[in-house]
Amino acid sequence: MRRTGLGRHGRLSGEDAGDPLDGLVNLFDIGIVLAIAFLVAGLGLTRDPKSGRVEPRPPAPTATPQGPTASGRGQAVGTVYQLADGRLVLVGPNGTRRPIGP
Repeated sequence: MRRTGLGRHGRLSGEDAGDPLDGLVNLFDIGIVLAIAFLVAGLGLTRDPKSGRVEPRPPAPTATPQGPTASGRGQAVGTVYQLADGRLVLVGPNGTRRPIGP
């Protein structure tokens, strides 16, 4: 019994088989489309939702010194570091450490 109409009439020759890298080209095209989609989505995050315009982010506020100011001559005594728990530590030029504040 012969089945006709299923496209199985014989073996494929070298020219009819197609290029095995055609599927890889399709994956490259999908990658390009996804990259452009992520780029557009990233640009949309900086857009102002009210006006719909892209605006630059305002600069971060800087801390202004409060309290009395001092002037005069002196020398550096070390570097102050703030730890993750909020404590301040003074590290002197010779490596000595001492906490600052209460």
